Amino acid sequence: MSTREVFEYALLRVVPRVERGECFNAGVLVYSRAHSFVAARTHLDEGKLRALDPAADIVGVRAALRAVENVCGGGDAAGQAAGDDAGRRFRWLIAPRSTVVQPGPVHTGLTLDPEAEVERLLDLLVR
Repeated sequence: MSTREVFEYALLRVVPRVERGECFNAGVLVYSRAHSFVAARTHLDEGKLRALDPAADIVGVRAALRAVENVCGGGDAAGQAAGDDAGRRFRWLIAPRSTVVQPGPVHTGLTLDPEAEVERLLDLLVR
C-alpha cells in the first residue's frame, strides 16, 4: 500500500505591468521531497495578457515560462541550476521577484503521484 506524501506547490503568475499589480495564473510549480520531484507546467492565455497589456511581449513571457520549466527539468537546459537537487531548484524558483513572471505563495497538500498533481493543478487553477 502506498502512502500519500506531502507536496508543495506555487502558482506562476504573469504580471504584465508590475506597477499596476494586475495578474493572472499561467503555470504551476510542484515539489515533492519524498519523491525528489520538481516540475512546472505552464499555459499562457494570450487573450488575458493582451487585455491587461496590449503591448505585452508575448514571446518574452513565453520564454520566461519556458525557463521555469527548464530549471525544473534540470540538465543542461537548467543553466546554473543544472547541478542542484529538486528542492534547491524549487526554492530558487519560488523566491520573490519583481519580473513579469512571478511565483505566488507556497501551498501544501498530500499526494500519491506528484506528476499527476502538476496536471491536476494546472487544469484546476490555470486553464
